[in-house]
Amino acid sequence: MDTPTCGDTVRALATDGQGAFYETTYIIPELNKGDILVKAVMTGVCRSDVAMMQGDFQLLPAHMHGHEGLGINTATGEYVATRGEPAYADYYVAREGTYVNVPELDPKYIAEPVACGINVILNSLEDLRRREGGKVLILGTGFLARVVHQTMKIVKLEYDDITVVGHSNADYWGDLLMSDVDTTEYDVVIDLSDTNRLMRVEVAPNGLVIMAAEKADMVMTNFSSWLWNNVTMHFPSPRAVSFIQALNVAVTWQETNKLNLDNIWTKGYNRDNEWKQAFEDAVNRPEGYSRGYIKWD
Repeated sequence: MDTPTCGDTVRALATDGQGAFYETTYIIPELNKGDILVKAVMTGVCRSDVAMMQGDFQLLPAHMHGHEGLGINTATGEYVATRGEPAYADYYVAREGTYVNVPELDPKYIAEPVACGINVILNSLEDLRRREGGKVLILGTGFLARVVHQTMKIVKLEYDDITVVGHSNADYWGDLLMSDVDTTEYDVVIDLSDTNRLMRVEVAPNGLVIMAAEKADMVMTNFSSWLWNNVTMHFPSPRAVSFIQALNVAVTWQETNKLNLDNIWTKGYNRDNEWKQAFEDAVNRPEGYSRGYIKWD
């Protein structure tokens, strides 16, 4: 099709939170200064999209579905990774500050999920440095945790002890891995899990809690111990103005192989006839599956 313009309608994918994605349409909005129109080439199927589809995550408006985009800037022909949405549309507008140029159209440059992990550290770097030499607990062992852990090494954060709680990627974590929290007191807690384990963690006086994952169940607390102990809390988010820095860093680190993310993007699904399977596999996670993406020919 010809490149659409403001007011034109294109295909898109969305969910109503009832267990499936469906085909719908997206009307191209007006571009403001600094915005670009992106032709979709690859879009990652994010775990939050799957949780939203299943009713476990707040239902966002349809024009906000799909945010792990990789595509072509229709005005310049340059390749871009985007944080904006709806990246499940054939074409979509990426607002100023939500996209970066990439060298090629390769799934490793679906930069948004990598940038999320990098942002967890960069967004809190000053407070993390103040607590170097202490004990760190990472809740979660998946893709995001791996990026967080490697980012800590790359920026040379030094701690006496790092413990990781979860059940996946045992080969990667080795001796750092524990199945559940214990009574240890931690100076830094990085929560990347949708469970409520965080509320059972002993946080040291003047400690730091970085919470980067929404909880599947409601959390009940009066925060008394954290108030008493002067605990600092951070909520790093892709909505932060500084997230563009994390996007740029993600692209650079992928290009220079600073991050070890082999076998992360395990399968691409054709937009025309395999997109339903992309979401089914993201739910059922067949053997060897890590992360999938939808691709446009």
